[in-house]
Amino acid sequence: MTFADRCGVADASRPTACAQALVFIREHGLDLARIAWCDLHGALRCKTLVAGAVADALAEGMGMVSTLLLKDSSDRTAFQVFEPGGTAALPGFGQAGNLLLLPDPASLRVLPWAPGTGWMQAMSWFADGTPVAIDPRRVLQAALARLAAAGFGLKCGLEVEFHIYRIVDDHLDPAWAAWPGEPPSVAMVHPGFHLLSEGWVDLADEPLRIVQRTAQALGLPLRSLEIELGPSQFEAVFDATDALTAADHLLLFRSGVRQALRRAGYHASFVCRPPFPNVMSSGWHLHQSLVDLASGANAFQREQPAAGSRENDAAYTLSATGEHWLAGLLAHAVGMAVFCTPTVNGYGRFRPNVMAPMAACWGRDNRGAMLRVLGGAGDAATRIENRLGEPLSNPYLCIAAQVFAGLDGIERGLAAGPATEAPYATVTATTVAAAGQGAALPASLGQALDALAADDVLAAAFGPELVSCLTQVKRAELARHDAAKDGDEWQRREYFSRS
Repeated sequence: MTFADRCGVADASRPTACAQALVFIREHGLDLARIAWCDLHGALRCKTLVAGAVADALAEGMGMVSTLLLKDSSDRTAFQVFEPGGTAALPGFGQAGNLLLLPDPASLRVLPWAPGTGWMQAMSWFADGTPVAIDPRRVLQAALARLAAAGFGLKCGLEVEFHIYRIVDDHLDPAWAAWPGEPPSVAMVHPGFHLLSEGWVDLADEPLRIVQRTAQALGLPLRSLEIELGPSQFEAVFDATDALTAADHLLLFRSGVRQALRRAGYHASFVCRPPFPNVMSSGWHLHQSLVDLASGANAFQREQPAAGSRENDAAYTLSATGEHWLAGLLAHAVGMAVFCTPTVNGYGRFRPNVMAPMAACWGRDNRGAMLRVLGGAGDAATRIENRLGEPLSNPYLCIAAQVFAGLDGIERGLAAGPATEAPYATVTATTVAAAGQGAALPASLGQALDALAADDVLAAAFGPELVSCLTQVKRAELARHDAAKDGDEWQRREYFSRS
C-alpha cells in the first residue's frame, strides 16, 4: 500500500492520472518538476525534483519541514518548536519534524518562463496519513464541503490590483544581505494618475505582454489588464470559476508573474501600499455568487423584485438566499478582516473617498461600500463584490471566510437592512442593527486579530488549530513591527522586498 493509498486519495482515477503525468513529462522534455504548496500567508513554496523522482513522489509523497506552516512574514518560526509545550496547540508540529506532500498529477503544467520545468500542486499530510488541518487549501475545501451539504456551490470572479516596476539595482551584492532582504531599487513603468490611459498602456506594453503571456500559458482565465490610477499600478481581471479553482488561480498568477517579470528585469509587487510617495493602495475585489447544486442556477438571482421592496432593499435585487448571504458577510465583516487584509501594510488602505471600505455596509453598485451588489431581477450575473481584501491575502482563507460568514447568514435567516448611499458616513463605534451594517472595520492588524477572537462563529468554523496558528504568527509579525525603530523601513523590507 502506498502513502497515497493510506491518505485516501488513491481513488480509481489516480493511477491513470499519475501515468498520464509521467508521459506528459517525457513528451515535453521536462527534466525538473517543482512540487509547490501554499503557506499560511498565501505564498507558494516548492521543492524541485528531477524528472526521474516524480513517480515516487506521486506514490509515496515527499517530506517538508513542518515549520514552513508556522512562519511569520519574515520567515521566522513563530512557535518554540524545540521547547516542551511549545506546539501544544498544534499536535504533530513539535521538534520541526517532517510533514509529507502529495502532488496532484492533474495539476501538472509547464512553467512558460522556466525552460524544461514542470509544476504540480501539493497538499500536506502527517506521516500516518492524517490530513494537516491548517493547510490553507484544505481549510477552503472543508468550507466548500459544508456549503455543498447545504446544497450550494460558490462561484468567484477575481479583480486584483498590483504594481510593476523596472529594476534599477537588484541589491544582490552580498553586502546587502539582511533578514528580510533589501528590496531592489526601482523605476516606474508609467507615471499614473490617468486612469485607463491608452498612452500608459502603450508605455507599459513590455511588462503587460509578459503578464499576459504568462497567465495564458498557465491556463488562467485572464480577461483584461488595465491601467489603475496610481503610479506603476495595474489591475488584472479574471473570468469567474468555482471558488477552489479561483483561489488556485490567484496563487499561481501572483507567483508566476513575479517570476516571469523578474527574469525580464521587472519587480512586481502585490503589497497593498508600496513604500513610495503618492502611491495608491491596491485591493483585491472578490465577486461571489452561489450556485444551486440541484439546478445549476444562480441562487442569488430573483426574477422580480420582492413585493413592496424599494431599490435600496436587498430583496429588490437579491433572492432571499442572496440577502441572507449578504447579511452574513456584514455580520462577520469585522471578524473576517484578518483573513482578507492580513498585513500591517494593508490597513493603510481603509481611507475615505478612495473606493476602499471603512465600514461594514453594502450598496447597489457602490464602490465605496464594502459589499457592492451588482445585477438585478432576471439577471443571471447577479452577484456580491466584497472589496475588503488586499492582494496579499491568502485566497484560500479569504474565500473560506466568505463561506463561513455567508452560511451563518443563511442558517440564521439574517436580514441585510437597507443599502447605504453614504458609505463613508456610516461608520459607528460599535455594531448596530441590520446584521452589523455600519460597524467600523478594524483600523489595524492588532484590532483585526482581536475581532477574530471575539467572533465565535468564525473562530469555531476555522477551528482552534488554524486560529491559534494564525494568531500567534500574526502577533509575532505585529510585535516585530511595533518594536522596529522605523516602521516604514520595516514594511519596505518585510513586504515589498518579496511580496
